[in-house]
Amino acid sequence: MAKTWSDRFDQGLNPFIQKFNASINFDIELFEEDIDGSIAHVNMLAKMLVISSSEAREIETALKEIRIEFSNGTFKIHPDDEDIHFAVERRLIEKIGTLGKKLHTGRSRNDQVATDLRLWLRKKIDLIENNLEELQKALFLQAENNLYTLIPGYTHLQRAQPLSLAHHLLAYIEMLQRDRDRLIDVKKRLNISPLGSAALAGTNVPLDRYFTAKALDFIDISTNSIDAVSDRDYVVEFAAAASLIMVHLSRLSEEVILWSSEEFSFVKLTDRCATGSSLMPQKKNPDVPELIRGKAGRVFGHLQALLTMIKGLPLAYNKDFQEDKEALFDTVLTVSTSLKAMTILFEEGLVFSTKSLSLAVTSDFSNATDVADYLAMKGVPFREAYQLVGALVKECLEKGVLLKDLSLNEWKDFHPSVCDDIYKKLSPEQVVASRNSQGGTGFTRVNEQLIKWREKFQK
Repeated sequence: MAKTWSDRFDQGLNPFIQKFNASINFDIELFEEDIDGSIAHVNMLAKMLVISSSEAREIETALKEIRIEFSNGTFKIHPDDEDIHFAVERRLIEKIGTLGKKLHTGRSRNDQVATDLRLWLRKKIDLIENNLEELQKALFLQAENNLYTLIPGYTHLQRAQPLSLAHHLLAYIEMLQRDRDRLIDVKKRLNISPLGSAALAGTNVPLDRYFTAKALDFIDISTNSIDAVSDRDYVVEFAAAASLIMVHLSRLSEEVILWSSEEFSFVKLTDRCATGSSLMPQKKNPDVPELIRGKAGRVFGHLQALLTMIKGLPLAYNKDFQEDKEALFDTVLTVSTSLKAMTILFEEGLVFSTKSLSLAVTSDFSNATDVADYLAMKGVPFREAYQLVGALVKECLEKGVLLKDLSLNEWKDFHPSVCDDIYKKLSPEQVVASRNSQGGTGFTRVNEQLIKWREKFQK
């Protein structure tokens, strides 16, 4: 096992090129999957009588021993190990001699790595999907405790209309559910076995590809051997789904950063998820959301790198594909850790400042639309009511008063149809409660959504 390739070559690689060419430093991440794929493959070879049952048992036993070596830290990487596949095969031959050389019958590193990568990503998708649910639950608990807490709603980052804080938080739960659904969809397409496609054309060794697919819990086998070894669509799809996850986390991060500033003062950061300044003793910095916001660009970059890597590749396998792993591995790590950090932030890292929120929703003109709606219900055409209220707001701004400060006589001067019930209509609680259209921020509708999500999380 002096080299991976055949005696077609007379000389070894230049030492620098050997190191440049190697992927063992990062594709060792695929160790467990490589063992699983090899065990399935060797048992299939025995089923097809390519090797004997006793040979298969001996190879499987040795592979399991190598797995134990890896788990206890005694598995050693050799300087000539180009990748994890070669490292495992080299160790197998060290343990059982020539018999170990039979493992690779009917298989190429091309379909081997494609199989390992699918097995690895399949597990990581399950992990990230669970991370997403845990964040949803953390947001849900905050929402459940803040159904009747009001928060200013914004468009264009300008005060628009008051909202139930629960409604605002539930919006992110909806985003995260779409993220979960996308991951499930990606998993369906990646859960296809390429094993048995060999280098690109299949093999004349008798194989039962359905046997190995079933052993590895794939739902089906690939139907074109060229596509099987050159397909990295699922990696790009995952990176795209991961990018959207980071978009949602970054948007939530931005809001927390704004909310925690003194200008907003909507949340207070606890000591569990904030740091101080090395110079200014009064500071408490929102490091967690800032880091997550910054890490979003890292994941976007990996998506761009993956797209660029495959855009001009001819069929079938090309060495360029070695570059998919570091991008994929780091994407998985970045997304999973960011989700975990955001979950902790909402579990124990912030407290909503109900007094500041209450003050915020009573000190602006976010109830102006309700005055226009009030007039519309009195028979005034809405567009006319809209213009009338706009002029009234302008007058209030010039006087330095709010709509709630106007006397009933002033309201009558504004429009004769206004009665003293206008004051109830203007209260932030009523403004929110009245918005009972499907999907609206009305307390009744939001509570329905809370019930729906509570039932979903309890399943």
